[in-house]
Amino acid sequence: MTSVKVRPGEPIDKALRALKKKTDKEGTLKIAKAKRFHDKPSVKSRAKAKAALKYKKIKSFNRY
Repeated sequence: MTSVKVRPGEPIDKALRALKKKTDKEGTLKIAKAKRFHDKPSVKSRAKAKAALKYKKIKSFNRY
């Protein structure tokens, strides 16, 4: 579980910003959103193939 220590006198906004940054870096929210609904295996494989194609296109574009 992600945690952030708050020092005495530290504004809560700063602690919340640090917590958000930490969860984004770990990918906790992304995983939780992905597991929120069930996707059929065919939908998962289609999305995976689409992401691979996008990655391949970007990689070939950046080569030149």
